[in-house]
This record gives sequence, C-alpha cells and structure tokens, in this order.
Amino acid sequence: MKLTFSQEEYLKTIYIIKNTEKQVRVTDIAKKLGYSKPSVNRALNNLADEKLIKYQIYKDIELTKKGVIVAKDIIKRHDILKLFLTEILETDENTAEIEAASMKHAISENTIIKLEKYINKILDLGDLDCGYDKDSQQCRTCVKISAKRRLRGEENGKSLF
Repeated sequence: MKLTFSQEEYLKTIYIIKNTEKQVRVTDIAKKLGYSKPSVNRALNNLADEKLIKYQIYKDIELTKKGVIVAKDIIKRHDILKLFLTEILETDENTAEIEAASMKHAISENTIIKLEKYINKILDLGDLDCGYDKDSQQCRTCVKISAKRRLRGEENGKSLF
C-alpha cells in the first residue's frame, strides 16, 4: 500500500494528537493541518477504507494496529532524516525540519534502513551504556549532544569535518 503525502500527514497528525490529547476529533485534525472539516472527513474515509483508522462521524478517531505501525514508521523516517540533516550535515533546525518533511515521502524503506545504519555507525551510538530509550525526549537530547561532540572530535581528538 502506497500512501500519498497527504495521507501520511493525516496519519502522523492523528498519532501525535492521540498521544498528546488522548482524544482525536475531525476539528482537531482540521485545526492542526489547516484544512476544512469536509476535506478532513473525505481523507478519513479513505484511511478507514485502507483499515488504518476506525472512523465514524461525530465519534473519536482511532488508529488501528496497522495505522499505529504506519504512523510510527512515518515519524521514524522523519526523525532519521532530520537527524542526518542536523547532526551529520549540520543543516539548521528549521531547514532540516522542512526538508525532512518533504524527503520522508520520497525515500524507500531500504534507503531509510541504510541511512539509519550509517548514522549509527558515524555517531557510534552502539556504545551508549545508559539504558537508551529512543522514545524518550531526554535520551534523544542526550544523543544529540553526544553526537555533536563526536562529530567535532571532542571525544577522541580528531574531527570528522
């Protein structure tokens, strides 16, 4: 199943709203994405047809198990690309955010896997012996700091750039 850019944005938005607000409604999605409610309703019907969400008019919107997996994958793609842009290429945060959002739709799963392995190898994240949790904001911040130090060569006396 190949999702459109728009469908991926809807799934990601539903996932994020669900994890921050606990309740997802058409109004929430429309407001977050800047779309009209009728447009959101049409998109949600398409996602329901794909079995990615459970949706009935005037009821909360729920991601299916398949929908959660796809949404997490979309977010992971974005995070990997943004990490590469900011930490490896040293692109500024705003530009990296915009470019990662666009790139995540055009890159294959195989390439994302290779890019993730490359980032882990370059940043040498395998030696973190701290109970690293990729879903923890604190851990992600710590990894960014460690990555920047490693890239600058502050840990072993030589810089990669």
